Amino acid sequence: MLATAIGLSLLHERAKGAEVRTVFAGGRVFDGTGAAIAEADVAVVDGTIAEVGVGLDGDEQVDVAGSTLLPGLFDTHVHVMFGHVDIWRLMQEPFSYRFYEAIRNLDSTLRIGITTVRDAGGADLGVKRALEEGIVRGPRIQISITMLSQTGGHGDGWLPSGAQVELFPSYHGAPSGIVDGPDEIRRKVRELVRAGAEVIKIATSGGVLSPTDNPRQPGFDVEEIEAIVAEARAAGLWVMSHAQSTEGIKSAVRAGVRSIEHGIYLDDEAIQLMLDNGAYLVPTLVAPLGVIKAAEAGAGIPEVAVIKAREVVEAHRDSFRRAVEAGVKVAMGTDAGVVPHGTNLDELQLMAEHGGMSPEDVLVATTRTAAELMGLSRELGTIEPGKRADLVVVSGDPFDLRDLAARIERVYQDGRLVVGAAPEPVPAAV
Repeated sequence: MLATAIGLSLLHERAKGAEVRTVFAGGRVFDGTGAAIAEADVAVVDGTIAEVGVGLDGDEQVDVAGSTLLPGLFDTHVHVMFGHVDIWRLMQEPFSYRFYEAIRNLDSTLRIGITTVRDAGGADLGVKRALEEGIVRGPRIQISITMLSQTGGHGDGWLPSGAQVELFPSYHGAPSGIVDGPDEIRRKVRELVRAGAEVIKIATSGGVLSPTDNPRQPGFDVEEIEAIVAEARAAGLWVMSHAQSTEGIKSAVRAGVRSIEHGIYLDDEAIQLMLDNGAYLVPTLVAPLGVIKAAEAGAGIPEVAVIKAREVVEAHRDSFRRAVEAGVKVAMGTDAGVVPHGTNLDELQLMAEHGGMSPEDVLVATTRTAAELMGLSRELGTIEPGKRADLVVVSGDPFDLRDLAARIERVYQDGRLVVGAAPEPVPAAV
């Protein structure tokens, strides 16, 4: 009788809005800090991790016995507005189609445990607000809106026929990214800041998919890159650079760019510059493989792009391995959109195979280091008290990276179940 009365009293307190302490109990925890995986419980209150330890008490329990809790995963290089790289198909799609396609892309990303992404071009403030306000489901997002590129550079879709194939179309809320000279650049960065950009994306080299350049060519001169970085810093923002050529990488790092995206042709000097300046490498090892695979499946990709993709694969792997061996900071990123959304975690096995990273280090790169790169390490990236309760429940061995996505059972954002069917919370014994 007394127990019933106490139980009713507890329910009454919860109904009045009292905070409920939920304990994820009975499993193991990989906290992302670099500490060894261990048996532990995680207590969550009001969407925040309150405590991590053994034998924790709470108002209700969620049984995770036999599973492992990971921090919410990150992908620091995605294009949620891209669903494919079939150029001929892209030219025939209505402009608004990409927004609806993004809904599917965002959902596919969240379903594999990625709760935070950095969009490297395409998503605008409307996409971000739709996520924040719960209109669509997906990871929280940091947006760059478009990619700044010189005329004839990686972002310029001009073709000899005079046609334009715009991967990053311009419209209200998304300025054109084609820009030349320091004065134009300063204005363009300010336009992006006005439009809501949270990071500035630039191209300091050519690329695989761009029609008029190649990955060995630099893009923007040093004065232009310095102008971009200066304007971004004035607005409190960092710069990420599509940088594949050796000189493009060096120029970007010397100018103060925070992260090198792809880093295909790294030499020893470039690696040392990254170490000296604390720059991050976002490898996107799956990206050129995705172009090749899509072409082999019949996608309408120009042959010159496929040739470039095949040419960079070995250099890409070698550069990544040497960067890892030297101690360059690595954050997981995929270029999803070039590869299908929902296959992002294929990158993890490649990081281990070609970079010599341990599974533990790969997961740290996908959690803590990625959060640091994005400036979110105070609230995300690890399972520690005070952090937001982004949690991924994984069955089996979390260090078996080959089929990690298939073993994700449930995903939580801010302590709220967003993927999977949770067991009913069990009220704590009274």
